[in-house]
Amino acid sequence: MPSDYVYHSNFWFEEPEESNPFAAKACYCHGYDVYGQVIAKASWFEYLLLMFKGERPEPTEAALLERLAMVLANQGPKEASVRAAMNGGVAGTNHSSALMSSLAVGSGLYGGSQELEICIRLWGECGQDIELWKARLQAPQEDERADIWPAIEHPPGFDPNGDNIPTILRQSLELLVQFAPEDGALAWLQSHRNTLEAFFDCPISVTAVAAAALVDLDLDQDQGSMLYLMLRLPGAAVHALEQRKMGWKKFPFYGPAIELEDDPGPYKKPSAEGNQ
Repeated sequence: MPSDYVYHSNFWFEEPEESNPFAAKACYCHGYDVYGQVIAKASWFEYLLLMFKGERPEPTEAALLERLAMVLANQGPKEASVRAAMNGGVAGTNHSSALMSSLAVGSGLYGGSQELEICIRLWGECGQDIELWKARLQAPQEDERADIWPAIEHPPGFDPNGDNIPTILRQSLELLVQFAPEDGALAWLQSHRNTLEAFFDCPISVTAVAAAALVDLDLDQDQGSMLYLMLRLPGAAVHALEQRKMGWKKFPFYGPAIELEDDPGPYKKPSAEGNQ
C-alpha cells in the first residue's frame, strides 16, 4: 500500500487479516491486545484511562472515573445541554442531531467543556494556592479571541445564579473525595470551598468538581474536555428519546417570554367573498 494512504497512530496498532488488509486480525492499544486481553480482563473505565493516558490505570483511578461518570451521566432537564437534546427529541429530529445539539450547547462557557478547560488550566497555574486562585478566577482567560469564545462572564467553576451549593453537588463532592488522593485537587476543593464561595458570593458548580476530579486523574485540559462531553451524553440521549415519545403537547413553550415587535393581531379567517 502506498505510504500516502497509511494512517499514523502512536497508541493504536492493527495487524491486518491476510485475506483483507482493511479488516483487523488483532488490535493493540498502547501495546495491550484489546480483543485478546483488555476486553476479557479490564473494566470499561480501565480501558478508557488506558486509551487516554497510555498506561494501565490503578484501581482507584478507574473507580474515581466511574463515580465521576455516574455524577455526570444525567444532569437533568434543567441543564442546558440536556435540554438542547430534549428540544431535538420533541421535534422528531434524528438521534444524531439531538446528540449534536447537546454537544454544541454543552461545549460552551456556562457549565460547558470550555469552562471546564479553563478550570483545568487554572489548576496547573494556581495549584493549591488559594490567594492565587482568588486572583486568577477574577481574570481567568488569556485567549480572548472573540470570534471563537467571548470573555467568560463569571468565575469559572462557579454558578453566578446560585445562592448555595445544591445538595446533590455537595453529596457528589463528598463521595468523589473518598476515591481521590488525600492531598489531591478534590480534597483541596472540599476544604476551601466555603472560603472561595464566600469570596465570590456564589457557589461552586459541577464544572469545578469535574475539573478537580480530572486533575486528580492526571488528565490535561484537552483530555478532560473530551471526557466531560462524552460522559454527559447518556442523560441527554434518554431525555431526548423520552420527549420524542411524549410529544410536543407536553413540552413547555415559553410563550409569555416572546414579544413580537410588529404584532399583526389575532388571526382572522378570510371571508368567502375575499376568496373570490
